[in-house]
Amino acid sequence: MTPSSTDRAAQIAATRSLARTRWRVAAILTLLMVAVYFGFILLVAYERALLGGLVSDGLSLGIVLGALVIVAAWVLTLIYVQWANRVYDPALAALRAMPGADPAARGPQEGAR
Repeated sequence: MTPSSTDRAAQIAATRSLARTRWRVAAILTLLMVAVYFGFILLVAYERALLGGLVSDGLSLGIVLGALVIVAAWVLTLIYVQWANRVYDPALAALRAMPGADPAARGPQEGAR
């Protein structure tokens, strides 16, 4: 193997590893959201009396938990964005900066340099 093909093989391995990590993070967060959502749906289906209980005058537990499902979606999205900004984007930038990286993969600003 020539040095450039060794660099390319290392870049491919690192790219695959990063892709697996991204998929794993996305799958975990997706499963958490599915669990929250279907947990709420199961409560609606089987524990109507519980959800009908009042937390305060005019506010039922079902309404509060329904709002928390929406908040959970926002929080899980925020977790993913924070992870992507802190871990994924810098790792991807490092891969693009590796020797032998495809100039087209660097984007229009970097490829024009």
